[in-house]
Amino acid sequence: MSSVRDKANRRISSLKSLLCVGLDSDPDKIPELFSVYANPVLEFNRAVIRATSDVAVAYKINTAFYEARGISGLQDMENTLGSIPDAIMTIADAKRADIGNTSRKYARAFFEHWPFDAVTVAPYMGFDSLEPFFSYEEKLVFVLCLTSNEGSADFEEKLMQDGSPLYRSVLGKVASWSRNANAGIVVGATKSSQLGEIRREAPGLFFLIPGVGAQGGSLEEAVDLGVDADRQSALINVSRALIYPEVSGSGLFLSIDDYELAVAEEAKKIYDGMRRVL
Repeated sequence: MSSVRDKANRRISSLKSLLCVGLDSDPDKIPELFSVYANPVLEFNRAVIRATSDVAVAYKINTAFYEARGISGLQDMENTLGSIPDAIMTIADAKRADIGNTSRKYARAFFEHWPFDAVTVAPYMGFDSLEPFFSYEEKLVFVLCLTSNEGSADFEEKLMQDGSPLYRSVLGKVASWSRNANAGIVVGATKSSQLGEIRREAPGLFFLIPGVGAQGGSLEEAVDLGVDADRQSALINVSRALIYPEVSGSGLFLSIDDYELAVAEEAKKIYDGMRRVL
């Protein structure tokens, strides 16, 4: 088993948590009080990490929110990565894949230059586009399988000649590509009717499950249907509903401590919901 997968599963068992915190940190949405800092997004991320690290198994950095801001955004991403405790998995939500030479550079970027534990990739260019990622046998590679967005119907759920949906073909391929149990898939929590079936067909894969919270997926169903036989090998990602909590009263957080408390309370609710099912 890959060392990253083992690290994640040990933390899942220890905490009875599957929480993956999505750092989709948008400068236009973070509380105004962070604007006093030279690097508002970085300090915002550090506040989220402080508020959630006691119950989080992973942090997922959506690279688009950092790449969109150029060099300063990439520096924030790098410094955020360095602020995450070693015991917690780090995921680059980059959705990369290309011809082999290019994918080797992508894999090197996200596994060496930025030492993420895991990365998300897209499957539709085939194995040669993903082999460079899987060659890092101690990491985890999450392949998009059945995503939570409405557009998943355009391709992922299209029926092939044998009557099965395309995502089922992806599922079978990913299982065969795994090295040292380093393969995972992305399955949306909004697809709960298929989630249990996918888990039964792929008992050995690690699941990354977005779509709980703002997208409306059920936390309880995602936990119960997503875990493996050992009640491990799954992460439930929550982003916007957690890092942008509602503000009571004036509509503004009065201090960073107040913001962290609100995030911590929301994280505790999610964590308690997971523990009840696990």
